[in-house]
Amino acid sequence: MADARHSPTVRRRRLARELRKLREGAGFTADEVTKELEWAAGKVNKLERAITVRPRVTDIRVLLDLYGTTDEAIREALLDLTRQARQRGWWTAYGALDDNFIEFEAEATKISTWQPLVIPGLLQTPAYARAQHRGYLMTDEAEIERLVELRMERQKILTDDDPTRLWAVIDENAVTRSFGSAEAKAEQIQRLIDTERLDHVVVQILPMDADPHPGLAGSFVILDYDDDPSLVYREMRPSSSYEEGPAQVEERRTVFQHLSATALGPNESIAYLRRLARPK
Repeated sequence: MADARHSPTVRRRRLARELRKLREGAGFTADEVTKELEWAAGKVNKLERAITVRPRVTDIRVLLDLYGTTDEAIREALLDLTRQARQRGWWTAYGALDDNFIEFEAEATKISTWQPLVIPGLLQTPAYARAQHRGYLMTDEAEIERLVELRMERQKILTDDDPTRLWAVIDENAVTRSFGSAEAKAEQIQRLIDTERLDHVVVQILPMDADPHPGLAGSFVILDYDDDPSLVYREMRPSSSYEEGPAQVEERRTVFQHLSATALGPNESIAYLRRLARPK
């Protein structure tokens, strides 16, 4: 997989922050920049909010000139960041042109996920992934296979030289629910058990007999980065949402910590999964 960690969307967020800091440091408002460069209204704001999908190197160079950014190392770093932001991620080969979550996931250094209904995508087997897509009433087998291949490719962030850290709290319902053959289910449970030997992956099971908890409001994923602000992703079919305000992220982090404290510990969870895997 070509550079699994390269995410144009994350690069655009980083570029947007740097441009805003440079503008403010130079004492310009967005409107003043727009008038000075005779740009269309809103163009500066779109760049600074990472809305512009393919920022132009020539535009960034003009902004750096206007802001008086003369340090060649800084200029070249930002121009290179712009070039990276214009590229397409590896996932476009699978037709996932507008899936921002894959882009955000690809460059995360730590992922914390709460899943009350399904096994997290990064831990799914191909058979489970197929069953899940068919459960969404998909009937095009070629499309299902494309999505399964994409999901398996995404999982490589857990096996590369500097793997993403994954912490998954999964409701017991998700691991006991039927999804096809007994062999497929056994394979999926074993996939979860096998995470025990991975130092960068933690799996916890939250028992069905746990008291009502804040996770009942639905699944979410917290994505953390070394050099970028954290994000919260909430998947809701047919659409999803992102939250990046510090207060919103911390609120979800508190909920995740509560769920982790309520769930079986990592060792207890693996022991539970082993009992579940035993032939009846």
